[in-house]
Amino acid sequence: MYYSRNYLQEFYKRTLSVIRELGISYEFIFVDDGSPDDSLLVALQLQSSDQKIKVVELSRNFGHQRAIMTGLLHASGDYVFLIDCDLEESPELLKEFWSKMVNQEKIDVVYGVQQKRKGEWVERISGRLFYKLLSALSPVEYPADTTTARVMTRKYVDSIVRFSEKELDLWGIFALAGFNQQPVSVVKGSKGSTTFTFRKKVKRAIEIITSFSHRPLYLTFLLGVVCFFVAFVNVFFILYKKLILNVEVEGWASILASIWFVGGMILLVLGIFGIYLSKMFLEIKNRPLTIVRNVYTRSDTFSS
Repeated sequence: MYYSRNYLQEFYKRTLSVIRELGISYEFIFVDDGSPDDSLLVALQLQSSDQKIKVVELSRNFGHQRAIMTGLLHASGDYVFLIDCDLEESPELLKEFWSKMVNQEKIDVVYGVQQKRKGEWVERISGRLFYKLLSALSPVEYPADTTTARVMTRKYVDSIVRFSEKELDLWGIFALAGFNQQPVSVVKGSKGSTTFTFRKKVKRAIEIITSFSHRPLYLTFLLGVVCFFVAFVNVFFILYKKLILNVEVEGWASILASIWFVGGMILLVLGIFGIYLSKMFLEIKNRPLTIVRNVYTRSDTFSS
């Protein structure tokens, strides 16, 4: 929950309606990710009429993916339906996902894939190129345009929460965990506004690449090899012109350009190393993923 007060009542009502239609036992887990509004109060009001609601209050805003992982750690069901409560993803997806899950054997995850990305054509094309780049840098195929909404088995969820890194990319972990995962094409809505700015998107892209893959480090090595080869050929050509052809070699502009080029490459490589070192620094500290301030329950049992 983050600025979610306007959606919680409808989200709960629609989700509960699907649950009752399916005739399954349930528990709700709302994670308050330090929401500045009164989302927590609304969730507690819902809990007053439904003892199967658990509200996990974090001590501050830790971010979307860490809040999700905290929710998974508190889930106890044989199956987990993960979804954001802002209604961009329809709660009725549970019915479609559940039908696919129970009607086919050995399916561990059913997740949504957006039929069409949000945003203008530039954003859609750049997003598609980003996922292709990420898949090229990753040890597994990185899932593109997936939604938060998904139904997962207990065994799969237990495997997800075993990933202990703090600088995590949850969607990458979803793929790394393996198991039999089945996509379903879905339509994702829009609230009309977002706090996910372009600067945040660029920052998130860098975090994903460096959290999920170490291949950029290998690419810096290859870049060094290429630069060394080009420099070697250039030096050989200069010596050939001077010693064999007896041609005066001039070119302060080329020298300056080479210095700027090599300097830029050095700074780029050092920057990549710095990002990975910073992640190592944070992981070595072994700080908690989140800090839970309170867990609000009305019952210590999980009943139908």
